Amino acid sequence: MLLGPGLVLIGLLITARTLEPSPDGFGTHRGLGLPSCSMIAWFGIRCPSCGMTTSWAYATRGDVLASLNANIGGFLLALGAAGLGPYLTISSLSGKWFLAPPNELYFALAGISIILITLIDWVTRHMYIT
Repeated sequence: MLLGPGLVLIGLLITARTLEPSPDGFGTHRGLGLPSCSMIAWFGIRCPSCGMTTSWAYATRGDVLASLNANIGGFLLALGAAGLGPYLTISSLSGKWFLAPPNELYFALAGISIILITLIDWVTRHMYIT
């Protein structure tokens, strides 16, 4: 049960590493054949997830500042995937929790925190970038 999610997270990190980060800070996902952001096309503003793929691409290269500049929530998700992917995979392959069993409260708080940070980042970008 843990091997699939662990390998998916590792696969996402590997995929992000193969993409060339967009110098615009968003749009890297187009390298996967995905369309441009609909929110930009419809409303002329970036959506909260704009820059996530770019952030992951920079994070997998170790460029923390560029990753944070693209999308703070994206950096936090990439960081989480870098820890959680191997943790789940090692736990699955060993048949027991690696180091310690997960604490659901910590995971819930981390998820809520990342969502809030992403939304705060998005709002502040629109307050100062016009």
